[in-house]
Amino acid sequence: MTKHNQKVGAWGEDIAAQWLAERGLEIIARNIRTPYGEIDIIARNGDITIFVEVKTLTSSKNFLPEHQVTPRKREHMLNSAQHYAAQNDLDHWQIDVLAIEGRLGGTPTITHFENAI
Repeated sequence: MTKHNQKVGAWGEDIAAQWLAERGLEIIARNIRTPYGEIDIIARNGDITIFVEVKTLTSSKNFLPEHQVTPRKREHMLNSAQHYAAQNDLDHWQIDVLAIEGRLGGTPTITHFENAI
C-alpha cells in the first residue's frame, strides 16, 4: 500500500469514527487485529456492538468505495467479527460498512450501510 493510500485510509477512518460518535455511538476500539484480519472500528450503540469496515476513495469515477468490499473481504470481516465476539463474550453484534468519498481536508460524502454482512 502506498503512503498516499495509507494517508487516505487513515483520514477516512478518522472521519468515520467522528461521524459515528456524533450520532451517539461509543467508539470502543480502532484497528484491532485478529487472526482473520483487521477490524477498522468497534463501536457500541446500546447493547449492540458494531464492527465497522471503512472504505475511502478520493474519486469515484469508475466505482464507489463500497465496491471495494469483495466477497473475500466480507468473509474476512465476518470471521474477524466472530473471533472478536467469541473472545469478548458478545451476543449482540453486527457488521456495518461506511463508504467515504472525498479529498483530504475536504468535506466527505458518507454512506452508511447498516448490518451489511
